[in-house]
Amino acid sequence: MLPRKANSMKTLETILRNDTMHWVGDGFPVRSLFSYREEADRISPFLLFDYAGPWNFEPVKGHTRGVGEHPHKGFETVTIVFDGEVSHRDSTGGGGAIGAGEVQWMTAGSGVLHEEFHSPGYSKTGGPFRMVQLWVNLPARDKLTPPRYQAITRDMIPEATFDGGRARIVAGAFNSTIGPASTFTPINLWDVRLVADADVSLPAPDGHTTMIAVLSGRITMDGESVGEGEIARLTRDGDGVALRADGDAMLLVLTGEPIDEPVVGRGPFVMNTEDEIREAIAEFNSGEFGALAPS
Repeated sequence: MLPRKANSMKTLETILRNDTMHWVGDGFPVRSLFSYREEADRISPFLLFDYAGPWNFEPVKGHTRGVGEHPHKGFETVTIVFDGEVSHRDSTGGGGAIGAGEVQWMTAGSGVLHEEFHSPGYSKTGGPFRMVQLWVNLPARDKLTPPRYQAITRDMIPEATFDGGRARIVAGAFNSTIGPASTFTPINLWDVRLVADADVSLPAPDGHTTMIAVLSGRITMDGESVGEGEIARLTRDGDGVALRADGDAMLLVLTGEPIDEPVVGRGPFVMNTEDEIREAIAEFNSGEFGALAPS
């Protein structure tokens, strides 16, 4: 096998898009831009990317929009809010509300119940809403880890600047800037803002699955245009990403070391075998995931 070239740029493999929107509960107008159900090996360690919005909610009284109590097992959910506010409550006692620029990182592990709603304050005022929920797989050795919840507020997220833009580092590292999220496998998650007409080069580890989600604006990579609500999936070979901002752009950059293990999922459970899925369903039905903490 030939050695990989040092300091080589990753190249564009494909552009992921989905124009079909569906509702999760009554609070999240979602487009699923990728899912393990179609290409688990190509997106590992990631499983699902739901892009909610952009949307504008009218004020509502006497009702809070969202999705009620439901289980998860075997992976992590990462909720990143760009506009609006989201409240979380789970069976570990974790929870709270996050607003623009904040993140909820929930490890389902051995099994958890949770709910996600608009915050009471946002429900009363309404307004713009934009959110991403990312599912991150757990390796087999950590599938049964105890559930936990990380609330990552704006003041916890460091920022790195570079020619043409800036990046808020939620997880992993951008050069010497390290993000606050604790992860089970090597993962980078950056909230990146680019100025118009900037030509930029971003670091990206060789061997990592690497994807760039465009949340507003438009970028060009390898001569291809990637617009709002689309994801550029890149080659794993190479240790950098070159792109151009066609106007101001807001991106979510995600890279991760692939997990070379079987992926078997059913609804809210993602394990390694069908037997483990049946076990998860039986545990949930028998009440072993506990109960939601009091609100």
